[in-house]
Amino acid sequence: MISHPPNEEHIDDEMLKVEVNLDDISGEWLGYVMDLLFESGANDVFYTPIYMKKNRPGVLLQLLCHRDKLTAMREILVKETTTLGIRYYPLTVFRAERRFTQVQTEWGPITVKEGIYDGQVIQRSPEFEECKKIADAHQLPLKKVYEQVWKLIE
Repeated sequence: MISHPPNEEHIDDEMLKVEVNLDDISGEWLGYVMDLLFESGANDVFYTPIYMKKNRPGVLLQLLCHRDKLTAMREILVKETTTLGIRYYPLTVFRAERRFTQVQTEWGPITVKEGIYDGQVIQRSPEFEECKKIADAHQLPLKKVYEQVWKLIE
């Protein structure tokens, strides 16, 4: 297994939580908006079903970003959604260190992300896109690719 040093930028991070309530936007638009937000620097984007005024079903769109990305996030939300208002709050996010290792499978190398806390590996996860690419290229069930990676990292 090839190992790379931990990525220490993921300890405590000062961010903003930005949110809007939407009750008049299509699901297709939401997917498009999510892509734009990530491309413009959002660290995370997520949706939650909610009920709004007059018992209308809606969506709570929330995102996490660094303060220097707020203007870009606000511009996307105002121009690409139906919102007329945006809420944002400062917060501190703890994220465990990440380290990336690589295992050699019979079909090629696959990156494994390791979560590190207090100097110990607390979680390992094969990179999905690499596993999917190998499964597609070799016409294998994705499960089989994952099983081989898990055997190599245990």
